Amino acid sequence: MGKPSGFLEIQRELPERRPVAERVKDWQEVYRDLPQDRLRAQGARCMDCGIPFCHRGCPLGNIIPDWNDLVYRNRWREALDRLLATNNFPEFTGRLCPAPCEGACVLGINSDPVTIKQIELEIIEHAFRQGWIKAEPPLVRTGKSVAVVGSGPCGLAAADQLNRAGHRVTVFERADRIGGLLRYGIPEFKLEKSILERRLTLMEAEGVAFRTNAEVGVNVSVEALRESFDAILLAGGAPVPRDLKVPGRELEGIHFAMEYLPQANRRCQGDSLPEASLITAKGKQVVIIGGGDTGADCLGTAHRQGATSVHQFELLPRPPAMRAADNPWPLWPNIFRVSSAHEEGGERDYCISTQRFSGEGGTVKKLHGVRVEFAPGPGGRPAMREVPGSEFELEADLVLLAMGFLGPERNTILAQLGVKLTERGTVAVNEDKLTSVPAVFAAGDTARGQSLVVWAIAEGRHAARGMDKFLMGSTELP
Repeated sequence: MGKPSGFLEIQRELPERRPVAERVKDWQEVYRDLPQDRLRAQGARCMDCGIPFCHRGCPLGNIIPDWNDLVYRNRWREALDRLLATNNFPEFTGRLCPAPCEGACVLGINSDPVTIKQIELEIIEHAFRQGWIKAEPPLVRTGKSVAVVGSGPCGLAAADQLNRAGHRVTVFERADRIGGLLRYGIPEFKLEKSILERRLTLMEAEGVAFRTNAEVGVNVSVEALRESFDAILLAGGAPVPRDLKVPGRELEGIHFAMEYLPQANRRCQGDSLPEASLITAKGKQVVIIGGGDTGADCLGTAHRQGATSVHQFELLPRPPAMRAADNPWPLWPNIFRVSSAHEEGGERDYCISTQRFSGEGGTVKKLHGVRVEFAPGPGGRPAMREVPGSEFELEADLVLLAMGFLGPERNTILAQLGVKLTERGTVAVNEDKLTSVPAVFAAGDTARGQSLVVWAIAEGRHAARGMDKFLMGSTELP
């Protein structure tokens, strides 16, 4: 390593967040730039640890110590080559990934881990500023064609890899714009859509074709797809949301997060939505049920729309401030975190079970809940019970359900293809991501279930390798 003692001399440093009072008035990204000299110093914290467990933590297998050291040495072009060898879209993961690599960093055993995610982001953004990222269409075409159904990070990663291998790739997206959750699930303040457009423009210049408003199994027939393409990849994600089946659920004003967030993104992109169907937090008392990333996205969006109050409830207990005894390194640290949205306001509460909703005139007005606690149950597994006398009610004009996702939709393309499903309802695949139907592959949340953006990209790359081998008999894709 360039500075063997760097981890002893330099403290972990992240970019500053813009002041809350400033950022809640716009939809721009939250973080300021970290000066390059200070970022390079962060690269010097990477240890010569012998076994880089960050590789294990990263689903992409990013060659992290190499590019950390190259950034410290000011060798940015070489750092870029190392980064792009394993990751198609560092500009997405550098903004959205929760960085399991940092949770597995050896330095994190007794100190703060290396700022891997921020270094990754700065490498790719530096490369764009320098003009190093340019369209590179394949020199030779194979004559094979591939259809990718779904344009989220998995589908885009697979399309990028398959195009590089020389296949003709067409991406089908049922929405009116390309990007999947990157487009309509991630708020603008976490990923400005100009970043997404920049990458899509590059992919189009390299030969990837995009078709929007094209829902396979509805207005694009499965039979036509199978006749026109040599292989198909199912990468439509896991969009079926987990519902809350309690009395009063049918009241107006209770919505899934993925009904609410896409509307906010559409308005940021200039779309005009009918007032009758508009879901907005402006002037409302908002309750978010679900304490994960999607809930935090709803929280930050509600702040920017002018909610009068926001409560975010989680059924599980509040995580500890430090790793628990049963959560040792290098496992992902299940600890209490404060996202930028939480920093902006709102009340977070844990061990809350929603019992029912009540309303007036068919519209929700109150949430009725109770506190719960967890104790060892049969077999040692935690069992939940209500705390006697802890019942409460809370005024609510808008309730957002952000409790995760159950898997892919099954009643259109999956049913028409007849692919075999797992017990969890995801698409069953072999080691090459091939389904039970010849020439049909599946990857990402469709096969894996709800997961992280970095897993989606890794799955897309894995599927592309399997598809290339299927089409050509062998593959050189990583």
